[in-house]
Amino acid sequence: MASSEQIKALLKSHVSGDDSHFYSVAMQIAAHEAKLGHGKLALELRDLIDTAKSKAYKNDASKKLVSLNKPQGELASLLTVSFPHSRLSDMVLDKTVEDSLHRIIKEQRFFGKIREHGLSPRRKLLLVGPPGTGKTMTASALAGELGIPLFSVRLDSLITKFMGETAAKLRQIFDAVANVRGIYFFDEFDAIGSQRGQANDVGEIRRVLNSFLQMLEHDNSNSVIIAATNHPEALDYALFRRFDDMIQYGFPNEDQVISILKSRLTGFKPKRLAWKKVAVTAIGMSYAEISKAIDESLKDAIIHDKTSVEEIDLLQMLEERKLISGKLINKNNGELENNGKSASR
Repeated sequence: MASSEQIKALLKSHVSGDDSHFYSVAMQIAAHEAKLGHGKLALELRDLIDTAKSKAYKNDASKKLVSLNKPQGELASLLTVSFPHSRLSDMVLDKTVEDSLHRIIKEQRFFGKIREHGLSPRRKLLLVGPPGTGKTMTASALAGELGIPLFSVRLDSLITKFMGETAAKLRQIFDAVANVRGIYFFDEFDAIGSQRGQANDVGEIRRVLNSFLQMLEHDNSNSVIIAATNHPEALDYALFRRFDDMIQYGFPNEDQVISILKSRLTGFKPKRLAWKKVAVTAIGMSYAEISKAIDESLKDAIIHDKTSVEEIDLLQMLEERKLISGKLINKNNGELENNGKSASR
């Protein structure tokens, strides 16, 4: 049963038209019912909330974007908008990462209560780690958990060669951050957050970084800003203290690999499978690479009318993905080395 405080919060958010807070409180009630063992009720509440959010978003999405565009249409080219239904439970995460994300969600759900005491919830996050380890999925899961839109920043449209234009576009994005609550996701953040003063640096990028630092520091909105990078060593040191939290992602261990396998092989799970043997083969691969290998095995089983995935096929697909990944890593390392040599000349 919802508490008196939750009922009051629901009514206040409804009266003020704050749909995001209304859905957030409703999700808290659903979570509370789940903890009490009322699983069926919790699931029904969550489904109702998801349906309501989807309908509301579809009806209002275009109106929100138009109201933000100055000039009309320009901001839409800088932000890609989605309304994810992902949850943290859909991900296989390291315990430390999972605890950090749950803490962020809890603080966001009690945003108003924390602000009333002069404190600020965590809302500026830096995600670091190799490609395919769950950084982008985290942004989607946080948006899904909080019931707010996910705005992905299009760096290809943001960064231009014209002096001052990129900083002006960045200002539009931060205006949107202040006007519409959501998750604002800067992927491949090192493109604008690299260290100032590098030999191959250009003046415009330095100005953009300085602008970003100032805007990030002065932002006191209700939105969540997430920056993700595969190269934290390339980031300017001044950035780190501007973020409330830095979360480190890595490759899955044996137990996590087995969890991924069992989760994704549902319906095609073999009667006998040397889970540990398969997991050892997958060590050093990212979540994304392992998932792709499993999907390839599933497609092969479907094509040949098999009722389960065979161990030998799964191992072969994992080895193929590992080989492709190794080639890509070597290629990228070679390009980085060449770029470093060129910059030092």
